[in-house]
Amino acid sequence: MTVELRAQPRARRTALECSAQGTLKAAVTAPAEDGKANAAVIALLAAEWRLPRSAFDVMRGAAGRGKVLSISGEPAALADRIVEWVREHG
Repeated sequence: MTVELRAQPRARRTALECSAQGTLKAAVTAPAEDGKANAAVIALLAAEWRLPRSAFDVMRGAAGRGKVLSISGEPAALADRIVEWVREHG
């Protein structure tokens, strides 16, 4: 399964938000250097969606704000978990 999102490094606070259009935005306090922001985005997603960090991998956008991440696991269960999160926070 893949997820597209927009990352905001060096944010004032760490938060995962979903817009009305369904776009995900991950704000992290880590700087965009040496992969720190990517690691913080993965940690944020893992915590919010109650998944292991090892399930995530940055497929595209490792050096940019627009990112595509792959999530390993059972696709139906992952989709249910993410849809439930969007309903609660969207």
